Amino acid sequence: MGRRIISVGGGNMGRAIIGGLLARGYKKELLSIVDPDPAAQQVITQELGLGVAPSVKNLTGAEIILLAIKPQNMKLVAEELAPLISNFRPLLISIAAGITTAQLSRWLRYDGPIVRAMPNTPALVGRGAAALFVTPNATEEERVAALDIISTVGFAEWVDNEDLLDIVTALSGSGPAYYFLVMELLEQIAIELGLDPSLARKLSIETAYGASLLARQSSNTPGQLRQQVTSPGGTTESALQVLSKGGLEPLLRNALKAAHERSRTLAAGKELNS
Repeated sequence: MGRRIISVGGGNMGRAIIGGLLARGYKKELLSIVDPDPAAQQVITQELGLGVAPSVKNLTGAEIILLAIKPQNMKLVAEELAPLISNFRPLLISIAAGITTAQLSRWLRYDGPIVRAMPNTPALVGRGAAALFVTPNATEEERVAALDIISTVGFAEWVDNEDLLDIVTALSGSGPAYYFLVMELLEQIAIELGLDPSLARKLSIETAYGASLLARQSSNTPGQLRQQVTSPGGTTESALQVLSKGGLEPLLRNALKAAHERSRTLAAGKELNS
């Protein structure tokens, strides 16, 4: 790409994306981070070897601006950025959950290209899953640049309707927590049954990792893989019958619907003073 990229926000996700770019050989002199927190500045310098600016006033000339800040802070930061980007046309990439491109455009008083991305926390180890939406005024080159940037921390793919990002948020954005909860409970119950705590944790995590890897590499669907490991009259079938009778499917359906609705509420600006 060779464009100057500035991340506004040096938290975990912002550092992960900038770190991913560095790992792919992106030139350090083309990367900058803005973060007012002295503690965050120290971490960024130690982990990435980059200087950190304390203020968005250093954004002049940036060709791509990554908005890696919390949703509740976005309006304030966007309004501070507005006069600084009025004289140039950067590509803006927001990874703030629930903030729409329309809100950003309004707060920034900006009619240039805006990408809204929904990555998840496994991006911190380079195995994230993300979907992106971009406003129609972006060029093909800008679309490629945005996808390349988010892809540095895992899988990324476009959606053509911004409303779909609310479903993405419920599925993959919040999804890691669902899997963490299952691992946590499996570990806890195995310990209650008498297994060594250390072994219980290792087996829980490695089972989740192996199952995910198998699903990723196999040509079979997760449903087919489940059937293959479920022998009639066996232990797996006994466990799955309990989960089914206990209402696992409707419970998960309601959970995803709740996350979806919450994302829609945020996107509608009901709690963000749009």
